[in-house]
Amino acid sequence: MKKIYDVIVVGGGINGCSIAYQLAKRGRSVAVLEKGRLAGKASGAAAGMLGAQTELTDDGPLFQFARKSRAMFPDLARELEDLTGVHIGLQNRGMYRVAATEKEALGLKTLIEFQTKSGAIAKWLTIQELMEREPKVSSSLLGVMFIPDDGHVDARELTIAFAKAARMNGAEFYEFTSVNDLILEKEKAHGIQTDLGPVYAESVVIATGAWSPFLIKKTGLTLPISPVKGECLSVLTNKQLISGTVFSHGCYIVPKKSGRLIIGATVKPDTFDERVTLDGISTLMEKAKHLVPGIAECELEHAWTGIRPLSEDGLPFLGEHPSYRNLYIAAGHFRNGILLSPATGELIADLMDGKTKDSGPFQLSRINISVRA
Repeated sequence: MKKIYDVIVVGGGINGCSIAYQLAKRGRSVAVLEKGRLAGKASGAAAGMLGAQTELTDDGPLFQFARKSRAMFPDLARELEDLTGVHIGLQNRGMYRVAATEKEALGLKTLIEFQTKSGAIAKWLTIQELMEREPKVSSSLLGVMFIPDDGHVDARELTIAFAKAARMNGAEFYEFTSVNDLILEKEKAHGIQTDLGPVYAESVVIATGAWSPFLIKKTGLTLPISPVKGECLSVLTNKQLISGTVFSHGCYIVPKKSGRLIIGATVKPDTFDERVTLDGISTLMEKAKHLVPGIAECELEHAWTGIRPLSEDGLPFLGEHPSYRNLYIAAGHFRNGILLSPATGELIADLMDGKTKDSGPFQLSRINISVRA
C-alpha cells in the first residue's frame, strides 16, 4: 500500500465504490479500504430495488434526489458494462405497490395524484387490470399503484462494477484492512490509521453505512445514524410467477434472472445482530404467499440479513464535516443505498472539485450537532 493518496475512501460498499469511481475517473489517486469484502454488508444483502416512487411519498429533497439518481441508471449500466464487462442486471419492468384495504387504495390514489403533478409517471390499476399483466398475483388485492420507471439491479454486481471501473481508472482497493482512527490536525483531515500503519491523503471520505458514527466519534460529532436489521430470503421457480416487482407494506417480491425471487425485508431497529430468525423468515413467507400464492410451491434457496443505516430525519448525510476540512461523510441512506449510489458518487466528487458549493438538505449541519472545540 502506498502511503499518500489524493483521497482515501473508508468503506467498500456501494456508495464507497461509486464515490471511488467518480473520483478516479476525474484523475484523483484513490484508495478504498474495507474491513471485510467489497459489498460484504448491506450492499451485498440488498434486493437492488430502484424504488424512487415506490417508497418515497413526500415531494421533498430526497424524492427529487432519488428521481435524479434513478434516471442515471440506463447510461450508467452501459458505461460500466462497456468498461468492465460486468452486467449490473438492470431491469425496468416497473413496480406494483399493492392495496389490500380500501384505506390503502385511497392513500395510493392520493399518492398517484401528487406524483403525477410533480412530473413523475404513476397510475392506478384495478385488480382486473393487474391480473391481465400479472395473472399469478392474489385476486384478493383491491388494486395497485403501477410505477413503470421503478426497476431494480443486482446490488452486488453493481458494487463490483463500480469497484472494477474505479480500478481501471487507477484506484486501489484494500479488503480485510481495518481503519482504526482518523488523522486530524489543525481542523483538517490528513489521513487514517490502519492495522498496517498510517496512510495520508488530501481528503478522507467515510462511507461505512451504519458503522459510520463510530469512526466519526473522535471528531466530537454525534452522527445520528442507527442500525436497522433487515432479513431476506430467496426462492427458485421453474416458471414465471411475476415480471414486475410486487411491493406492499412489510414485504416485497423482486423477480431476478433464472427464476429467482427475492423476498424481503423485516425491519428490526437498533441492532447489529446479523442472525436470521425463524420468526422473521416465516413472517415474510406468509406475507409473500398472500401477495403471490404460487410462491408456496417454490424451492427455498437461502436467507440472509443486512444492516441498513437509518438517519434520524430520514435523509442521508452527504457532505463535508462541519468542523474538519476535507473530511467527507456519505452515510445514512437506509433502504435507498442502491438507488442513490450514482447521484451520491457524483455529488461527493462535485463537492471535492468545487463544482457544487454545498449539499443543501443533506449537509451535516442540518441537525443540531455538538462538536467539541
